Amino acid sequence: MFNVRSLLKFDYLMLLPVLGLAFYIAFIPHLNYPYAIHVDEWVHITRSNMLMEAGSVNFPGVFSLEVGFHLFWGVFQTISGLSWMDIYRYFPGVIFIITVLSVYILAQREGFGWEAAFFTALIPSTVGIMGPAFLVPVAMGLLFTPLYLFLAFNFRTLWSYLLIFIFTAFLLSIHAPSAISPIIVLVPYILLNLKGNFKHSLGIGLALLLPFLTAMVIFPWIFNLLLPTAKDLLIPQPATEYVQLPRVIQTYGYLPIAFCLLGTFMLALRGGKKNYGLILGLLALLLMLATFYTFHYGVSIMYERGLMFMMLMVSIVAGAGLAEIKNLKLPTRLGAGLKVPLASQNIGKLLSLALIGIVLASSIPARLNTLYYHMIDREDYQAFAWIKENVN
Repeated sequence: MFNVRSLLKFDYLMLLPVLGLAFYIAFIPHLNYPYAIHVDEWVHITRSNMLMEAGSVNFPGVFSLEVGFHLFWGVFQTISGLSWMDIYRYFPGVIFIITVLSVYILAQREGFGWEAAFFTALIPSTVGIMGPAFLVPVAMGLLFTPLYLFLAFNFRTLWSYLLIFIFTAFLLSIHAPSAISPIIVLVPYILLNLKGNFKHSLGIGLALLLPFLTAMVIFPWIFNLLLPTAKDLLIPQPATEYVQLPRVIQTYGYLPIAFCLLGTFMLALRGGKKNYGLILGLLALLLMLATFYTFHYGVSIMYERGLMFMMLMVSIVAGAGLAEIKNLKLPTRLGAGLKVPLASQNIGKLLSLALIGIVLASSIPARLNTLYYHMIDREDYQAFAWIKENVN
């Protein structure tokens, strides 16, 4: 019992600075800029305001596939009384902390909680792929994928399937790609369970499918989008010049990718449906992204936003690689011959700390040097605020 408690305390101690790192990484673009940054953020602010002023989602010019996102933040802003600029400056970091926590919840049971959380905290943001620095639907949707996996891996009850159903319905209302990406990740795990645990696969499958069927019943026009979308899958799409898979891998960092490769190897050696589910879920995402990048077959928005989910899965698996290094121990005979027994007993932890330092030394400057455009400056913002208050 003592060892278990000590391990948990160590995990919690390591988790706290990781959460601080997550907020800092998400806050970097806002360090010296108090306004919303990305053009999409300004669009979401406008639509949320219009929706709240109208008191309905069913009027021309406002309804979109992200209406749930606009409704959620419109209601939150009205209830909290916070300014939109404060919300869009600080809440990306808050949401990213929750994302990192959800990764920890998933991976802690598998033995690499804070390690996976650490790599997740380093997920970059750019104006092309979005990211945790922006208050946009994909950043909000990102936090649910680890929770999907946690529920699917550890629970087989009606309540767990109900939560998966609720998550999917909510994600469909805020951002369809964020609802589809976790399904791509979960499909291999569902297939792995067909033979030994068919009921579990059926429960997960129905919980994922029913929200889509319900949406098509409530909004029949969605059904009309299915055939054109299916046809698009068979027609090469124009390449996305500003979002490219190799460039994203470079932006994320080669060291985390190396840890991911090690983690993939170690999870495969351990075996088990959970470990294979993580590996195959990552590979399924990579297959979708590589197919679009190489052959241009697929849906462009799934490629552009799927890159963020790919980095999330890479981070989780990279955590398994770092945990393997942390658990390294010298053979007894070799360790006994060293003059510093404490160091020999903790060689894995010391090595992992050194590698963490190297990762941080390369990642943080890269995040600080990322360029972002600014939609508005202080003078223009004050001018528009004055017009709003004084011109009817």
